[in-house]
Amino acid sequence: MSQLDVFSLDGRVAIIPGGGGAIGSAMAKALVGAGARVAIVDQTEEKAEAAAAPIRAAGGDVLALGADVTNEADCERAVAATVERFGRLDIIVNAVGGGAGRVLFDAEAYPRDAWDWIMELNLRSTLLATQAAVKAMIAAGHGGRVLNISSVRATLGINAGYSAYVAAKGAISSLTRQWATEWAKHGITVNAIAPTFVDTPQVAMLLDDPAFKAGIVGRIPLGRVGGTDDLTGAAIFFCSAASSFVTGQILGIDGGLTATQ
Repeated sequence: MSQLDVFSLDGRVAIIPGGGGAIGSAMAKALVGAGARVAIVDQTEEKAEAAAAPIRAAGGDVLALGADVTNEADCERAVAATVERFGRLDIIVNAVGGGAGRVLFDAEAYPRDAWDWIMELNLRSTLLATQAAVKAMIAAGHGGRVLNISSVRATLGINAGYSAYVAAKGAISSLTRQWATEWAKHGITVNAIAPTFVDTPQVAMLLDDPAFKAGIVGRIPLGRVGGTDDLTGAAIFFCSAASSFVTGQILGIDGGLTATQ
């Protein structure tokens, strides 16, 4: 038996809300590569299938589901469909989120509709999807893994109109610790990764601004923004037996940014 076997996800089943996005699809590909069967969930089945198709074509066992994970009934339905297809559920990776670059406002004038949208997208989606998944894990009685995606903005302010986003991501980091405490008795670990900017289509508008990108890169000791593949190794660790005694942790994946603050 190789020591690397502790990173194997053979026999495990994961659900990835937001799995049709750039980060979520990279997570799905990585978990399947480690041996998991995966349900990719996105707003439409077509978007989920677009992410699932190349993984399936490469031999992965993947289910594509359309669901609004800000809706409790949709979350319950997606979890039930996953368990029906695969017979169990072991892992949830919450990959829904973002949107900050589209709603930047001064803190004293941050509009409620933009605030509510960011909270729905980042916080409510994580809450409802995780509740549905964890109820299934508790009922099955074989433990589980929850992986949230927070941000360096959960702990670092920025003079750029991010009030709602930093509040949502700060709440996700706090919930990660709270859930870890409550669900440990069920053998469920809860952890989070906290990236800095990751080069995805969602933030292309910001990174296409040379001055903005230079400002970001200039604060990152490793001298670049992250890529989606920079996140997947940590995801496999947190979702596997390799992290069986790790819970309530938020791992910065930021090229050293927070080390300089």
